[in-house]
Amino acid sequence: MRLTPGPGHDVDLDRVDLFELDLYTSGDPHPVWDVMRDKAPLHHQILPDGREFWSVTRYDDVCRVLGDHEDFTSERGTVVTHLGEDDVAAGTLMTSTDPPRHTQVRRAIGAQLTARAVAPWADRIRQAVVRFLEPALDGGTFDLAERALLLPAIVTGPILGIPERDWDDLVQLTAMVTAPSDPHFHHGSDAATLAIAHHELVTYVTEWVRRRRAAGGEDGSLLDHLMNVRAGDAPLTDEEIALDGYSILLGANVTTPHTVSGTVHALVERPEQFAKAQADLSLVPNLVEEGLRWTSPACNFMRYAVRDTRIGGGTVPARGAVVAWIGSANRDASRFTDPHVFDITRANAKRQVAFGFGPHFCIGAPLARLTLQVFFEELLSRFGSIDLADEPTHLRSFFIAGMTHLPIVAQKRRTP
Repeated sequence: MRLTPGPGHDVDLDRVDLFELDLYTSGDPHPVWDVMRDKAPLHHQILPDGREFWSVTRYDDVCRVLGDHEDFTSERGTVVTHLGEDDVAAGTLMTSTDPPRHTQVRRAIGAQLTARAVAPWADRIRQAVVRFLEPALDGGTFDLAERALLLPAIVTGPILGIPERDWDDLVQLTAMVTAPSDPHFHHGSDAATLAIAHHELVTYVTEWVRRRRAAGGEDGSLLDHLMNVRAGDAPLTDEEIALDGYSILLGANVTTPHTVSGTVHALVERPEQFAKAQADLSLVPNLVEEGLRWTSPACNFMRYAVRDTRIGGGTVPARGAVVAWIGSANRDASRFTDPHVFDITRANAKRQVAFGFGPHFCIGAPLARLTLQVFFEELLSRFGSIDLADEPTHLRSFFIAGMTHLPIVAQKRRTP
């Protein structure tokens, strides 16, 4: 998906297809979302197979859909790849559960992922990032997007308790879940790709739990902690552990790589922004927030209306699927001045909703922010310049906005 929109063009809202994969692979959805925010803040679409959904594109409406579980439930599914069929893990998988059960499970798991809890991991993360960046410093072509897919596993694998021998397979499987139509991850039909990936990931965590129980003791990892979580007065069942472990793996591996590659691409296109950040590393935290706003890698999330609900100047009927377009909310001019300008000094960049909003705000956000901050500190300290070696290739997905290839050539920064 293009992150820097092309020139505006006429948009026929009656013909817009937000599930058209070419719109994200080679097209430009931002002009479409611009028109929708202005003229159709609640947009209804019926797919050729009869499935239908309503879209919200304005910042405030997106926050309401994601934050108001009484009107918009998560317990029928939260990702658009499941549109039309209820999530079989509803009420068990944390991301497909509403409060109060969701709050109980989240609080117990989230205690291990607060900003204070992850701060001691900074040195370990920095060592991993330095190793990751080293091959790019030899002056040859380095495919940042392709290699960045493995970055979260390099960083979080030891934290989660995942052995290095499993990283490649797990990265492939999580990519299959989020982009089943992309030729890099496709295995047969989209449905087959999703089924294979879901089965393999849940099986992996289930087997991990079985081995840990048999071995006894604790290794201090996040997955180990999951085995000891209590929600309310009872421990999690093995099914809950397997599903929530699957969700954590998915969250850890999916969005950070695309924030990295999309933000680096923005800096390459805007050398003045690269120079500004390099001259003042105190700007890195805000660079990260602007990068998250700009890339919005989790492009959307889905909820279902509990009852007939007014929003965006219209009504979503009871049980209607509502897609909250995060990529659009983060370009809403009512919240972000000049939203299609990438500006690392943007005063309110932290108001971005790339991590979601409300009860389901990304539980791993503190770790993701720390990883991104360390990454850009090291990149700016080590790279004197970055140029594109070829045009990027965009992920074929209407759920995750990202790249599969971003070939760059970097020059080592000269020390004074």
